[in-house]
Amino acid sequence: MDGATDSLTRTVNVILLGPPGAGKGTQAEILVKDLGMVQLSTGDMLREAKDSGTEMGKRVAEVMARGELVTDEIVIGLIEEKLTSVKANGFIFDGFPRTLAQADALNALLEKTGQTLDVVIELQVNDEILVERIVGRAEQAKAAGKPVRADDNEESLKFRLMEYYKKTAPLIGYYHAKGNLQHVDAMGAIDSIAGDLSAIVKTATA
Repeated sequence: MDGATDSLTRTVNVILLGPPGAGKGTQAEILVKDLGMVQLSTGDMLREAKDSGTEMGKRVAEVMARGELVTDEIVIGLIEEKLTSVKANGFIFDGFPRTLAQADALNALLEKTGQTLDVVIELQVNDEILVERIVGRAEQAKAAGKPVRADDNEESLKFRLMEYYKKTAPLIGYYHAKGNLQHVDAMGAIDSIAGDLSAIVKTATA
């Protein structure tokens, strides 16, 4: 991976699908660095909006202060702001959509802004090995005195996986039916996975 940010022939929009711990965030960061794309992380956008002082930011802050979940309408509004104001070689949707309703809302937004969803890439993992790997890393980090996510334990991971399969996994069939679903084995080395993802993204722009 040589960091060549001019290797895309046109703007491309990508969704990375996969369960918690599959490496979506890590791979998104590599695509950002190597292909000049922008990662649209729901969590990051909400935190940024909350501190922005804009009208949308005030709405986000009020909802979060009440301890409520931010509505799909607000998240779509934040994504629209990014799509229409940020220049990039492409966008990677991270953490959105999570449900079929959100997928429909994203389709409507892309159509409204004159854009398309070029490819959806499912990061395929073995759940049992994934849990063992993450729990092992958490234990190693704890032993080394490094910070560990509170939910990086076997019970929490299994709950998060169940939530993924109930709410988000149906998107796999949804995007397969639309003809833009690709798959990558996400159990290998990070660089190998990154190479596979980069090849798919570049092909999508051809």
